[in-house]
Amino acid sequence: MAIKKIEQYLGTGRRKSSVARVFLRQGSGKITVNGRPFEEYFPTDAGRIPAKYPLQVVEMADRFDVIVLANGGGIAGQSGAVRLGIARALVEFNAELRGPLKKAGLLTRDPREHERKKYGQKGARKRFQFSKR
Repeated sequence: MAIKKIEQYLGTGRRKSSVARVFLRQGSGKITVNGRPFEEYFPTDAGRIPAKYPLQVVEMADRFDVIVLANGGGIAGQSGAVRLGIARALVEFNAELRGPLKKAGLLTRDPREHERKKYGQKGARKRFQFSKR
């Protein structure tokens, strides 16, 4: 019995407190996130457009099926994590795609994280209202 090996490329993306493991497989352009259809998981264009952008830059949107396992954070963070994961998986597929992806700024991890609340204050930066009298 011959075991058919699936050829896939892995890319891990992180953003805020979200982590997305992205698997690229040869296919027709179907995207699945945590077992749900892409359009259902990201209901607005604000989540969909950034996540699909790396595939559009290299014009391979209809060549791969994308399977994403995302956890942590919210919709915006997960969308950004998927974007970085897809870009890294594309570089693993073909190292020549690194140039256009890097030029589009898709291989840079966004370093911005949540800043903790400080004691004696309302939030991370906001102070209580100052009263002169």
